[in-house]
Formats: sequence, C-alpha cells, structure tokens
Amino acid sequence: MTGQQFSTKERILGAAEELFAQHGFSGTSLRQVTSRADVNIAAVNYHFGSKENLVNEVFRRRMDVMSAQRLDRLRAALADHPAQLEPILAAFVEPALDMAQDRHGGALIRVIARAYAEKNEGLRKFLSDQYGHVQREFARALSTCVPHLDKEQLYWRLDFLGGALTYAMADFGLIKRPAGVSEAEHRRHAARELIRFSAAGFKA
Repeated sequence: MTGQQFSTKERILGAAEELFAQHGFSGTSLRQVTSRADVNIAAVNYHFGSKENLVNEVFRRRMDVMSAQRLDRLRAALADHPAQLEPILAAFVEPALDMAQDRHGGALIRVIARAYAEKNEGLRKFLSDQYGHVQREFARALSTCVPHLDKEQLYWRLDFLGGALTYAMADFGLIKRPAGVSEAEHRRHAARELIRFSAAGFKA
C-alpha cells in the first residue's frame, strides 16, 4: 500500500468513526463521510466496497490491537499466576481502559455505545465472528478459577463484566477524575476497582 493509499484510507476511517460516534450508523451517510474525509465516493468504494464493510473496518483497526494485547496479557497471566482470578481479569480490563485513554480511542467508545443502542445485528455478527475467540479464551481461563460456576453462569458474568467495562471506558459514572490526578492514574484506579468488583462477582 502506498503512502497516498494509506492516507486516504485512514482519513476515511477517521471521518467515519467520528461521524458514527456523533450520529450513529443509520444516521450517517457515505456522502457525509466523504465530505468530512475530503475524498470522493469512489475512494470509499475502492477501499471498503460498502457502508457495512466501512463500519466493520472502523472497529477492526482498534479491536485487532486490543484483542492481541488481551491475549498476550492472558498468556502471561496464566504462566506467571496460574489459576489466579485477578491477573486474568486484569488482562481483560486493562488493555481496554488503555485504549479508552488514547486520544483516538474516545470516539470508538461512543461508537460502541451506538452499536448497543441501535442493535446493529450485522455488526454484532462481525464482532462475534472476528473476536468471539478472545471471549472464549478468557472464559476457559476463568473457568479454572471458578469451577463452581456452570458455563451459562460463567458467560453471564463475563457479559456483565463487558458491560461494566464499557461503562468505565466511557467515564460516565459518578467518580470523576480529581484535580491533580493524571488521566493515566485515574484509569489505573478505575481498573483496580473494576477488577476487585468483578472478582467478587465471579467468586459469588
């Protein structure tokens, strides 16, 4: 891929991410994306083929990195802290909160919220097909720590963890970053509290 192609594709993805965050998927037209990215419709068709594929790729460019980090952290947790619950939960939680802190990650969090609100079935299938294996890896690792849970209970609790994590990523709760505390430290504190909360839930 040439530098020009890379620049065009990234501009389209960045514009789409911002517009999806602001207006949702159905509320954003390809014409709006091309206007924001300063490209023509042929460039969108060339790089993505369809609006559905563009939506998917907006997620892929963030989720691929986060998923790889989660799995790397999970392997390290299993090697260094076998059968310990909190290191496994940290491997799931911390990469997501790190992404939320990144200046490019904030828009994706709003896009995720839009995906929940709009019940985009095509996107849900894409995310399940592409990243379901990550959830299954964590479920297998967690099951060794909480053998009293059957598979359904385990997946319910993993689902609740995902919801709480999305909420924490959006920084929408009652606890705001205190004056004098860096964003990084605030996120680390949020991660610690979420990991403790989730561990108690899995053990219950």
